Amino acid sequence: MYSFIRIYLGYLVLMIARQVEGMGNVSDRVVVITGAAGALGSVAARMFFEKGDVLALLDKNEDVLDRKWHAAEQVICLHTELTLASSVKSSVRSIMGRFGRIDALINIAGGFSMGEPVHESSEEAWDKMLQLNAKSVFLMCREVLPIMRKQKMGHIVNVSAKSALQGASYVAPYVISKSAVIRLTECLSEENRGEGVHVNCVLPSIIDTPANRKDMPDADFSGWVAPEAIVDVIMFLVSPASRAVNGASIPVYGLS
Repeated sequence: MYSFIRIYLGYLVLMIARQVEGMGNVSDRVVVITGAAGALGSVAARMFFEKGDVLALLDKNEDVLDRKWHAAEQVICLHTELTLASSVKSSVRSIMGRFGRIDALINIAGGFSMGEPVHESSEEAWDKMLQLNAKSVFLMCREVLPIMRKQKMGHIVNVSAKSALQGASYVAPYVISKSAVIRLTECLSEENRGEGVHVNCVLPSIIDTPANRKDMPDADFSGWVAPEAIVDVIMFLVSPASRAVNGASIPVYGLS
């Protein structure tokens, strides 16, 4: 009798395993990606979609997202001005209304510009970089963290930059804004220890994108980091395998 029960249970487990295997990578994890219409954001959206995740894609260029993702049932695209608190709040409210949870937040949206020496820089140039690269991350984290803390689980990955680690000429607003992302990541990590929320960031070097190739045609592209390589690291940071990683700034430099 007991042998029969063991055989039956073994058969049942095997059937369940085969059904799960047949489902592929489909999951009910809800992943929010900002800047999802950009070069890195679009690659992240594609790779997380291929993994089977449910996606909320945020960008001010909602039309670009809609053209690509309009037929995907597990994806919503939201026009979001990431430097406006009201717009961020509205988008997060829409995500919660649709999916009821947020498991991972990937803050990719940002910008870069060369400028003048600090003594010749305008307030507009300063404010633009601080808002695009630092305030956008702050506003998204401020809205999403209470949700993750209530869930007692969640992952946040912010995108900083290798250049944030050292000062350089003519890029002070950019370097300082990306440095702020590193320090914000560390503060959030400390504040949310014990809450089940992991907060980390990645530090790419020059990303191999069409725009960067156009802007630097004489550069050696072979040393630049591919967007897919950066997303691979982000995927690790939002996976159970990263359970011991919190408050880290991960270099993703390619061969440069």
